[in-house]
Amino acid sequence: MILVDTHVVVWLAFDQNQLSKRARAAIDEARKNGDGLAISDITLLELATLFSKGRVRLDISLESFLQEVEARFIVLPTSGRTCARILGLPTAYPKDPADRIIGATALVEGLALITADREIIRSKVVRTIW
Repeated sequence: MILVDTHVVVWLAFDQNQLSKRARAAIDEARKNGDGLAISDITLLELATLFSKGRVRLDISLESFLQEVEARFIVLPTSGRTCARILGLPTAYPKDPADRIIGATALVEGLALITADREIIRSKVVRTIW
């Protein structure tokens, strides 16, 4: 299983050309092997926020879109272990709360994170694919 960052979910839905070759290959491999793709539950809130700000335009209702996302990804909850891990993230890791939840989820679950976020990649805190 691989954890997918929020912007990658958006690109998978609307513009797959934004994905790197490595990310695309990892996604295809996870789907082929049945390992699956996961998102943190905070990704659903981030997607709703992108919609409310007009940064994502939908041909269906927001609720229907989020249900589609839930059907296509394993949604991992923010657990107590995840919250504790967030507090232990080093200062090199981005300060954005959603990024911290996603990163801590990857660490707690032992998953690589597909992300193009340069700050996350540069921090080397989480195993990343891009």
